[in-house]
Amino acid sequence: MFNALFRPIIGSLSVIFYLLNTVFWVIPIVLLSFIKVIPWQAWQRLISYPLDACATNWISVNSAIQALFSRTEIEVSGLEELTLDDWYLVISNHQSWVDILVLQRIFNRKIPFLKFFLKQELIWVPFLGIAWWALDFPFMRRYSKSYLAKNPHMKGKDMETTRKACEKFRTKPVSVMNFVEGTRFDEQKKKKQNSAFEHLLRPKAGGIAFVLSAMGEQLNKVVDVTIYYPEGVPTFWDFACGRVNNVQVKVSTHSIATLFEEKIFSMDYFTDSKQRARFHTWLNSVWVDKNEQLKLMHQPSGDK
Repeated sequence: MFNALFRPIIGSLSVIFYLLNTVFWVIPIVLLSFIKVIPWQAWQRLISYPLDACATNWISVNSAIQALFSRTEIEVSGLEELTLDDWYLVISNHQSWVDILVLQRIFNRKIPFLKFFLKQELIWVPFLGIAWWALDFPFMRRYSKSYLAKNPHMKGKDMETTRKACEKFRTKPVSVMNFVEGTRFDEQKKKKQNSAFEHLLRPKAGGIAFVLSAMGEQLNKVVDVTIYYPEGVPTFWDFACGRVNNVQVKVSTHSIATLFEEKIFSMDYFTDSKQRARFHTWLNSVWVDKNEQLKLMHQPSGDK
């Protein structure tokens, strides 16, 4: 009875503090973004450091809020090889919006601030669009098959534009995040997909191939993350209310140069069927290993 009344209060306080913390840090980010508009590359690179510091501090305060209200214990292994001075592609299974909070918390100040590829249209979202631009979130423009059929001269222009936008990362370390399943896992989606994996949806190769094709020359390592919730997959509200006692995370890091026989940035996934088949084989093997990890994590501790 006490918990039933107490937990919603804790959750409400957590959400209020999250919102206050977000507003507090969005204000300097938006103000700095107006300074960053000055079209001088060296100046924009300089301003990006205090912008990333704001985002990093936002995550640090969020983690402090979690420590105060939820006290969730995150058991994580595999962070030893990570550094703030390298270029990473981070991939993970996806079960809940809580995954993002977990990833931000475990990687904060361990690797460069996590960034997501965003659709070009999202730059027009009030306040957030300019904040994402200022924080160097890569924006991608993808042309549909029907559009390219009518405008064949635009073929390859979307990738060319994205590569040009990512040139800023040549001199500044970055971490790019991709949820390879494309959506959150649940049994209904798994059944609809007829997924061969017990604990995962089918991996979607297109998104990660786009990232590697656009940024292959900049990215050095793949960070493969497996997240497991022993008490069942939580909602954000469960997490805010302190109902999530434990999260288990396994991290493994691989050099991109050792994953492929040839340089990944020479791979043309979207036009070369042989390259596409090789890439699917590699990604499927990653997902087979991840599914086996999750099987072990689901077993009682005495059976492992």
